[in-house]
Amino acid sequence: MAKRAERPGDPIKLIGLLWRPAEAVSRSGLTPKRITDAAIAVADQEGLDALTIRRVAGDLGVSPMALYPYIAGRSELIELMLDAVAAEVYAEGAPPAQAGPWRARAERIAQANWDHHMAHPWTVEAAPGRPVPGPGVSGKYEAELSALDGLGLSDIEMDRALTAILGLVSSAARWVISLRRIREESALTDVQWWEGVAPALAAATAGTAYPVARRVSTSLGEATGMASDPEGAFRFGLDMLLDGLARQIDARP
Repeated sequence: MAKRAERPGDPIKLIGLLWRPAEAVSRSGLTPKRITDAAIAVADQEGLDALTIRRVAGDLGVSPMALYPYIAGRSELIELMLDAVAAEVYAEGAPPAQAGPWRARAERIAQANWDHHMAHPWTVEAAPGRPVPGPGVSGKYEAELSALDGLGLSDIEMDRALTAILGLVSSAARWVISLRRIREESALTDVQWWEGVAPALAAATAGTAYPVARRVSTSLGEATGMASDPEGAFRFGLDMLLDGLARQIDARP
């Protein structure tokens, strides 16, 4: 998987790209938004590995050099893409800041981010680093913090609670997306894959004893039809996380 290890060389220039994009349309019809939209289309279909300046330029019908007046390179383009799709997460309405139970708001944050990763699988390929926040990322962060505001948590606790929720979501989403690709490439369900592997594994592990592991993995397979269930673990983990957060909130004066 492609990783966002290549960081933009000039964060000041990136701030301009994010917050003050050029609005002028060239003779080729290029704008930063059009370039970003084309790049998102590539990544949505084929992942970040397929994303190159040459590929995006080709899809837009221009030479790679035509893109450089608008973006400095691939790393900056990925930042623009991440910010653009972040603005979509709550496009139909942000989590209400104070309306309704706080737990329902937190669950909406988790579900909205889950849906976001499923719609744009490449977002889990981009390794976290020191990104420059643009309007999309900043608006998303504001909406999510507002949903946790007024609960008696300190500012730092609010940020950490949100980070924990988002980390749980992205970790499980990365696993689910990876499994989906493996299943598509192999054209086998987990049950079919396991039926092919089980005899060899049984022979290799003959004489060894892993009674709890065998029992649990068998129970999971029978209940879900899968060798692993990261989405189920995400739902279970979210309940535990929010239960713990509820205890902290309830203990506040």
